[in-house]
Amino acid sequence: MIRLACFGAGRIGRVHALNAAMQPGVTLAYLADPVATPAREALAAQTGASIADPDTIFADGRIDGIIIASSTDSHAGLLLRAAEAGKAVFCEKPISLDMALTEEVMRKVEASGVPCMLGFQRRYDRSFRALRDRVASGASGPLEQVVMFSRDPAPPPRSYVETSGGMFRDSSIHDVDMARFLLNEPIASVYATGSCLISPEIGAAGDVDSVMITMVSASGRQVQITACRRGPMGYDQRLEVLCANEVLMVGNQPQSTLSITSAQGTLAAPPENYFIERFAQAYRDEMAAFVALIRDGTPALAGIRDGYEAQKLVEAALRSAATGQAVLLEGGM
Repeated sequence: MIRLACFGAGRIGRVHALNAAMQPGVTLAYLADPVATPAREALAAQTGASIADPDTIFADGRIDGIIIASSTDSHAGLLLRAAEAGKAVFCEKPISLDMALTEEVMRKVEASGVPCMLGFQRRYDRSFRALRDRVASGASGPLEQVVMFSRDPAPPPRSYVETSGGMFRDSSIHDVDMARFLLNEPIASVYATGSCLISPEIGAAGDVDSVMITMVSASGRQVQITACRRGPMGYDQRLEVLCANEVLMVGNQPQSTLSITSAQGTLAAPPENYFIERFAQAYRDEMAAFVALIRDGTPALAGIRDGYEAQKLVEAALRSAATGQAVLLEGGM
């Protein structure tokens, strides 16, 4: 029996805790969250986990792995404690909002040898993964261009923006990670622009809500990412890859496949409401992969170095947006 502990009982913590508890041969032994809320109590009851503090969890030699789904500012410290305690760890992105600390944590976790997986759930989405596997097979011919659209249904509150690290670090990190996953080669340059066009609250917090990022790989292949905090059609997640022989596309996932056609035209369901619903399958498969990493040593699709490299790219995007100049990356990433 594999015994896990989950840090964080918020929105994403609930997803990971429930998915962990439903894995065959897995017990979610502990749930840690410093804020006593009815949601925390309900999640503990639903999963059978005991509410505990970090010291209790790390001192328990029966715990095989931990899930870090707590606030961003807690990730680095918990990763280091997991490395010291020799416990496998699954951590939501980002590792830290401080790049120097991110690198320090990555190196210490790698040196410890503990299995570590980063929460880039899009790698486990079956449609995105099928596209990547098709490209990797060679059937599509050489990949030449990638275009991504990433739009939230509505802007987050200012309080979230002020603690999340901002749009580049919090949201666009998923897009640049998917670009790395598809290209499988270093990125040579990053050019980005960001504006506040939607939410004055976000602008007052010093962040942007509309972003475009252009990246060029070491061999000259191109990536264009268009992202914003408001999608008039709802949660908008689309991907197009141009290859020499084929164009591959992943469209939005509708809430229903029902369509209604009349003389006035066709009505269809909108996309899934938000990322929790859109990537529900990916989150389940991601947690199954963490269990397989612990049980069998099966490599995860995203490790701690992937988190570090993706964050280096969003930091480059931030510098580019601030200066108006492309950032050239020595040796690529």
